[in-house]
Order: sequence, then structure tokens, then C-alpha cells
Amino acid sequence: MEDTSRQAHWENVYTTKGENEVSWFQQSPAPSLDLIVQAGATRESAIIDIGGGSSRLVDNLVEQGFEDVTVLDLSAAALAAARSRLESHLGASAEGVSWIVADAATWEPARIYDIWHDRAAFHFLTDASDRDAYIAHLGRGLRIGGHAIVATFALDGPEKCSGLPVVRYDSASLGRTLGTAFRLIHTQRHEHATPWQSRQNFQFSIFRHEG
Repeated sequence: MEDTSRQAHWENVYTTKGENEVSWFQQSPAPSLDLIVQAGATRESAIIDIGGGSSRLVDNLVEQGFEDVTVLDLSAAALAAARSRLESHLGASAEGVSWIVADAATWEPARIYDIWHDRAAFHFLTDASDRDAYIAHLGRGLRIGGHAIVATFALDGPEKCSGLPVVRYDSASLGRTLGTAFRLIHTQRHEHATPWQSRQNFQFSIFRHEG
């Protein structure tokens, strides 16, 4: 899918649906928070949330004292909603968050991060060229020794999300896709309950950037 088509799709989603009217909504992003800590993040770690949308991960990170948080998403509407919610709840504490409207398959990182978090963005990249571009940006944007936390639908997860096809993975197939520069250090399954209580199987994996 062309990046302009992807952007139009997600702008439409976030301008027509409420926060808890999308299947990926989480009141508490506990699996991501636990893995960020497991990856050794400190309050000074530079963390980027790829495809963060209006996720509440950023709220939790700021509340826990993380000082260098960036959220990237295709949808300006999603980021505006997250930013408004964060500023409303946390006031001045939210001022240090960076917001980037971009497609991770075409965006060029302008700095280096310690933690690269992606819950359910990578699996939408069904074209090999988009995946290769994303992985190249990951390699340039994540420090050597840093950690990538990538969550996708598991092999027995849904075949589509938000009307779009996805690529399902287990940790082994995801590792082969990312390549030898990234070493798997942890993986776990997670059963996500949508707001309407259907179940979606995810795999969460942590990879260390070996360079």
C-alpha cells in the first residue's frame, strides 16, 4: 500500500471512531510496559512508540517518570487526541513528549533511540519493500545494544485488522524477517480482549540490536 493511502486510511479511522471503538484499544498497556522495563529502560532512556496512535502507553510512561518519549504515527488526528488527553491529565509533565506524524516505512530517524516499541504497526506492512525500508530505519534509529519490542498478531491471530490484511508472525519468523542484526532475547504470547470482548492472539518479542 502506498504511504499516502495508508495515511488516508488511518486519518479516517481516527476521525470517525472514538478511542474505545477500535479493536486495539487498551485501558492499560501492561504487556508493553512490562517489556520496556525488562529491556532495561531507565527514566533517561530515549523511547519511541512506533504507530502509537492514541495509545495510552505514552501516558503511563510519563506518569512513571520517563523523560524522553517520542510517539510516531501516520495519523495527525490520533496524535492530537493523545496529546490533548496527556496534557489534560498531566499538564506540564507532558511537555517533554515529542510527536511525529510520519509513516515508519518512509520516515528517516533524525536521532538514536534506546528502546523502539511497536505494537501492531509492523504487521500491516504486507509489501516486502515496505518491510525492508522499515527495518533499515530501525537499524539506523536504534542504538547498538538497544532493544526493539515488536508485537504483531500471532500465527493464530486475525488475518485482518481495520479492514486491512496483515502478516502474522511467531518470534522465529519475525526474527528471520528482521535479520541477523537483531537477536531475539525474549518472546511471549498475549491474548488481547477487544472493547467488545472478542479475543486476538498476539506475540510480543524483544530483540537486541547487535549491529
